[in-house]
Amino acid sequence: MPVVRPAIAEMQTQRIGEVSRIGIGDPDVIPLWFGEPDLDTPEFIRQAAIDAMQAGQTRYVNKRGIPELRQAILDYTQTQFGVGLDPERITVTGSGMTAIMIATETLVNNGDNVVLVSPIWPNIFYCVQTMGGESRHVRLDQDESGWRLDLDKLFDACDERTKAIFIASPSNPTGWLMEPEQQRAVLDFCRERGIWIIADEVYHRIVYDRPVAPSFLSIAEPDDALYIVHSMSKAWCMTGWRCGWLVHPAELGDRMGDLSGINNTGATSFVQHAAAVAIREGEDFVAEGVERCRRARDLVHQRLGGMERINLAAPKAAFYAFPQIVGLKDDLEFAKQLVREHRVGLAPGSAFGPGNEGYLRLCFAKSEEQLSAAMDRIEAGLKTL
Repeated sequence: MPVVRPAIAEMQTQRIGEVSRIGIGDPDVIPLWFGEPDLDTPEFIRQAAIDAMQAGQTRYVNKRGIPELRQAILDYTQTQFGVGLDPERITVTGSGMTAIMIATETLVNNGDNVVLVSPIWPNIFYCVQTMGGESRHVRLDQDESGWRLDLDKLFDACDERTKAIFIASPSNPTGWLMEPEQQRAVLDFCRERGIWIIADEVYHRIVYDRPVAPSFLSIAEPDDALYIVHSMSKAWCMTGWRCGWLVHPAELGDRMGDLSGINNTGATSFVQHAAAVAIREGEDFVAEGVERCRRARDLVHQRLGGMERINLAAPKAAFYAFPQIVGLKDDLEFAKQLVREHRVGLAPGSAFGPGNEGYLRLCFAKSEEQLSAAMDRIEAGLKTL
């Protein structure tokens, strides 16, 4: 057998995949394991892709993105955050995950570390591991009011080998939201220590107490050591389209284009045309999606909150519930059991970093009818513990 690098050979199997493989594609299973709305991409976005293909937009394009999409992103950033960006600060990528990979590739060498606010989507720490780095998880605290970040613990986890602090806000899986005061404190700390910030703001529109989540863009200077990751997947229901963008210092523009080309030759041409239309014309759809998620959140929180052994904080943003099952020892096995015996698919909490054993994540970007049925099946499963 050919030898691969230890960082790859020792990589743990993705636990969400372990569960989904049991029942993916089975029409009798209610799939709540992936972070994906059940709505189809809206027709006006699909038609834009068709029109682009019919017009011959099927070839290689600029690895940093087509001008129409980059301009749409600049206009959108001005509208949503009140921030005007130098066009050189925007690079379109072939997914939000590709943007994260590019950011990590620029920073992490063997032996370096990245401090992660956790629980966190597992692909992030797998990405760090792929580069030969160490992930240091600083777990959010949970109490009756929800999830909280202890900045002292975050800063204490950093040392001379720390290249970046990774913060996903809004958070997958907790729905935690970082307020501007903490963002300023982290930015000041990182400036003083020469540490980068990688801010995953993919869920910035799916917020329940304000129009848009606080962004590091609103407080940072153009030359700060800051990457901000965005994606078309969530708010615009384009998970399968694979298109995102990265905000970065302008002086890195050419290098970002090189890395975009190396990773996947840039985002697909006709998808970029559709993404530009989505951003320019999709505000009504985004608003309707947030309200749909709000109703779903309330349904799920009310149902789960009435079940025995459940400890749950209502998410402030994103579209996940992350309940703790009190006394549950093996969340992976229980998630598998829920698929096999109760036909409902959830993600095991242990997939999201250390300290999350006994939790489960479910995506509630689904119809209320589907969620009600799922809650019945989860409740039946809990009674077997």
